[in-house]
Amino acid sequence: QVTLVESGGGAVQAGDSLRVSCILSGRTFSSYVMGWFRQAPGKGREFVATISRNGDSTEYADSLKGRFTISRDNAKNTVYLQMNSLKPEDTAVYYCAARAHMFFATATRLDAYDYWGQGTQVTVSS
Repeated sequence: QVTLVESGGGAVQAGDSLRVSCILSGRTFSSYVMGWFRQAPGKGREFVATISRNGDSTEYADSLKGRFTISRDNAKNTVYLQMNSLKPEDTAVYYCAARAHMFFATATRLDAYDYWGQGTQVTVSS
């Protein structure tokens, strides 16, 4: 069984930075493509970023390129999302997701992942 636990969310002001983390337990972390998604009230869950098993490839939502950075530390079973220059529209619950057996080309899709964390709330005030 795979368990994902996010942490690091909180309330910040516009322009601030925040790093959220996700720890995978139960299986070998390096086997999993990892992704971050977010969901704001009244909106569907949307793709944020993804990173390949060894960390050599990343993809981002076009609107977030240059502000958000995904990274992973396989020795710590942890994936990170560094969020800079935060805006009120970034307010959402941020979810970590994992999938062991998939092509990285599909990693921007919600349905590509089979394990999900409970989410961590990020609130950005003007």
